[in-house]
Amino acid sequence: INAEYGRIGKNIVIATMDKNLMCYNNKIKNLWSIPMPTNITCLASMDFKAKTFKGVLVGMDNNEVRVYRDKFLVDTMTVPDIPAMMQFGKYDREESTLIVITKSGGLHIFILKRNVDLSQGLASASVGPSPKQFQKLNVPRKTKTFVDQTLREREHGVAMHRQFQHDLYRLRLTTARNFAEALEKKMMPISSSNFAPLKLAANVQGIGPMFRLSIEIMNTSNSHPILGAYVVLVTNDTLYVLEKSYINLPLLVPSLTYTVNTMVRCTSDQGITDAINVFVYIKGKCSPVLTAIIDMPASESMIVV
Repeated sequence: INAEYGRIGKNIVIATMDKNLMCYNNKIKNLWSIPMPTNITCLASMDFKAKTFKGVLVGMDNNEVRVYRDKFLVDTMTVPDIPAMMQFGKYDREESTLIVITKSGGLHIFILKRNVDLSQGLASASVGPSPKQFQKLNVPRKTKTFVDQTLREREHGVAMHRQFQHDLYRLRLTTARNFAEALEKKMMPISSSNFAPLKLAANVQGIGPMFRLSIEIMNTSNSHPILGAYVVLVTNDTLYVLEKSYINLPLLVPSLTYTVNTMVRCTSDQGITDAINVFVYIKGKCSPVLTAIIDMPASESMIVV
């Protein structure tokens, strides 16, 4: 983007073609950005030594010249034409003079009064609370229910807190029991066994009555392969017919994912669904190392063409 720039101390102020006035420090970090109402035509640094005022002059195509100190607007003046170039500094015996060259070729000289107080405009822009702070909020009126609830909390605050703590303890106890039950019944998606650390994921594909059941198994150990694993599928025989209910698994190498598939046919056209239980066993072990319950989707009716 083409840009005009000016310098204020160690900072650089840039005017971009998308009507923004931006300030960067010497480490190219954006300090602030101000959107302008119209296009910016020129920039100039302003160093008013009599009042130790440093700012930037911004010329715009609506014949305005704005004075900014940091990101705060201090003053605005109007010139006869669109300013094309500006320079602020000493001219003849005047220490503070603004020279403006307009697009039509005119030359205009403005002399800043020695007793001008630019801090008033700065104070009105940067000091004091925002005007929005004095706007009244549209707060709804307190209803009778709200007042009754407030009185109830005041009178029974201790009892309500005790009841809350009691319910919280019951929630923690229920969560711990369910977690222990899931560990005991191997209902976790990741095995907690040390000799067979496995991870299981399953998904169902299809709209029915034929479904494809995909089971992904991964050995999560670092260096221990697993041999002798197999999968057993159990479901309601009156609703589903499994192509394979027993699947042998190959040698499970660590960190590799193995996928086994089987077809499932739904025998009911009433929209009844059930679940398929997936058990992963290791030969020689009587209990499964992983268990998963797969909820089957509703089957669409078979379309005969």
